[in-house]
Amino acid sequence: MGAPTGPTRLLPVVALVGRPNVGKSTLYNVLTRTRDAIVSDLSGLTRDRHYGVCESEEGHRYLVVDTAGLSVSPDALAQHMAGQARIAIDEADVILLVVDARAGVLRDDIDISAELRRSGKPILVVVNKTDGLDETLALSEFATLGLPCVGTSAAHRRGVNDLQDEFLELLGLPEEPAEEEEFDPKDDRCRVAIVGRPNVGKSTLINRLLGEERLLAFDQPGTTRDAIEVEVGWDERPYLFIDTAGMRRRSRINEAVEKFSVIKAFQAIDQAQVVVFVVDAREGFADQDATILGQVLDSGRALVIAINKWDGLTNSERTAVRSRLDRGLEFLDFAKQIPISALHGSGLTELMKAVRQAWNCALKEFSTNDLTEAVTAAFTAHTPPLVNGRISKMRYVHQGGRNPPRIIIHGSRLKDLPESYKRYLQNSLRKRFRLIGTPVKLEFREGKNPFAGRKNKLTDRQVQKRRRLMKHVKR
Repeated sequence: MGAPTGPTRLLPVVALVGRPNVGKSTLYNVLTRTRDAIVSDLSGLTRDRHYGVCESEEGHRYLVVDTAGLSVSPDALAQHMAGQARIAIDEADVILLVVDARAGVLRDDIDISAELRRSGKPILVVVNKTDGLDETLALSEFATLGLPCVGTSAAHRRGVNDLQDEFLELLGLPEEPAEEEEFDPKDDRCRVAIVGRPNVGKSTLINRLLGEERLLAFDQPGTTRDAIEVEVGWDERPYLFIDTAGMRRRSRINEAVEKFSVIKAFQAIDQAQVVVFVVDAREGFADQDATILGQVLDSGRALVIAINKWDGLTNSERTAVRSRLDRGLEFLDFAKQIPISALHGSGLTELMKAVRQAWNCALKEFSTNDLTEAVTAAFTAHTPPLVNGRISKMRYVHQGGRNPPRIIIHGSRLKDLPESYKRYLQNSLRKRFRLIGTPVKLEFREGKNPFAGRKNKLTDRQVQKRRRLMKHVKR
């Protein structure tokens, strides 16, 4: 089994910490110039560490980490979230303590600043939400914390450039940024989205692949709310895993935040190259699973099905699970089903092999000659049914795209082929080229008749012949 590795620490790290709902995620989005972190007025929305690469106007690059709000609540989930924030504090080179200017100095701010001092890291207090307030008074109030303060309004992007200059100076970066290598490592990364219903073990799976508690895994449905990107090295190959929120039935989604989480999950599917769908072996296959897989199928992404929590099942239970999945996943016969245990790590080698195989098949290139021969052989083996009393004909075939493989078939009377025959052609191509884990999209194009709408102009001889024949026509 390849040794799992975490993201390389080549860039300095800036951690955003503070109480819940003080604007850390908004500041993260401004610094990274993205909308990767979900922003809402609800408290406690961010739950995992969220990394993003930032670049200053001078070209300095650094990592910023959005964290869950530090809270003294005895609630188990709150303690797990605070643990994620403390890991980010340990990783950071500079800590930004984000506070709310409108709320003033609270007891939690004092306790958090005292905890941060014990880390020995450079600290900068970000007095956020100063819009509409006297910034001088707000800064003087938070000066009682005994730390340097900078006023900002992240929602309006005010004061962020000054803030960035301050913490870049604390990082001790050179005046001239180092030249970047032309090679972009992202080009070689396979983007893998982990999707499924809530509480099936998606975050646990990524933590096991990574070899550390990178994502918050808690025995409560809906723990993950954002789409979190994590770099994983496996078998000396780079991957970018995207942990997504569990998707429930639309009728059961009441919170606006959860609706945004589902949207982020669908966006992660569209941006991925391979989707790993995690199903709980003990709960079996549900209608919502079919809905999620239908979304994956519509996106055309390569697919691997991970049957989690396989350990502990008896042989008879495993046979029953396999039977239910085969019935429910009959429309996805191209996807491999890999039994795993995310908690104990069994089956992960086979899972990663299936992911790599699906990725390679999704990006495979075919020559026009090979495709034409394959489709011709399929037409010869099973003649297509008649369309309006006439047989469909194929002229030539070529590849129109990758991820998924898009095969374009040119001919006549092809668009009216029944769906069953189109599925037969897809299966024939998968078998011929050994395409496993990826759908195959077929497009049928019919050439226009160049003589359509045109009348033959008769020659003088033909006109005379026609006149002679018309004399014999009975009136």
